[in-house]
Amino acid sequence: MMMVPRSISRPFYHGKQWQKTRDAYIKSVGGLCERCLTNGKVKPGYIVHHKHYITADNINDPSITLSFDNLEYLCFDCHQEEHFGKVKAVDDDLKFDSNGDIVEKPHKGAPL
Repeated sequence: MMMVPRSISRPFYHGKQWQKTRDAYIKSVGGLCERCLTNGKVKPGYIVHHKHYITADNINDPSITLSFDNLEYLCFDCHQEEHFGKVKAVDDDLKFDSNGDIVEKPHKGAPL
């Protein structure tokens, strides 16, 4: 998925149409992260996300850019996960020792 260049998206995101749509959408969903709510968590939203991503080819299509049907209000974590996937702080084969240093977990059957 190719991202739209900032030179194209910046004027859109700073435009009055987007600002009005964004503000109205946030009000319509009560200012909370929609994905967290579906999982039983209450967390403030952070960014209005386009479910069908904006591209250079569709940035002038209001059914993509300004339609409530294509929008979702997400918290920072949900938005990051949408674009970058789940990020794990530590690999499953690693753990922290008593000094806070990362060490490899012993494998089953391996001597300690």
